[in-house]
Amino acid sequence: MIRLFAALPIPPEIAQGLARRQEGLPGARWSGLEALHITLRFFAELPESTAADLDEALGAIGGESFDVELSGVGAFGEGADVRSVWAGVTPSPALTQLAKRCETAARRCGLKAETRAFRPHVTLAYLKRTPAPKVAAWIAEHNLLRSPSWRADGFGLYSSCRSEDGSRYELERLYPLV
Repeated sequence: MIRLFAALPIPPEIAQGLARRQEGLPGARWSGLEALHITLRFFAELPESTAADLDEALGAIGGESFDVELSGVGAFGEGADVRSVWAGVTPSPALTQLAKRCETAARRCGLKAETRAFRPHVTLAYLKRTPAPKVAAWIAEHNLLRSPSWRADGFGLYSSCRSEDGSRYELERLYPLV
């Protein structure tokens, strides 16, 4: 079994800009620069044979490269149940279309449909018992985030291994967008 997801990598220069915002929240487990990405579709744990089929289906997606830009920050969860903070992604029809194609590839491989709406973001930290007022203050301080745009010329299939220090991600395959 292998735990997989499809994502757009964040260029190093954009990741550096995000890293400067990764402070000031008690109980935060900040994502390392190498872990910053925009998830297109989480596939969960799959048998190796299904992973091979998924690789083939994702490789057939194709598509054109497009521009991506980050804007704003936010959190998932409410009150005492805030689980993470993130950087938002400026809405893009091309990004939404790529996520839909990843969903179609997953369905062709027999995976269940994703029930959550696609909300593109970059997870900056997972939180544990971080006081809600601290999260609100952090969001207010960083909400004007706006990154330079960059050209997304490929997306990847990543594996995820859980550990006590958080998940570790490894790029398994890169699929070009031309």
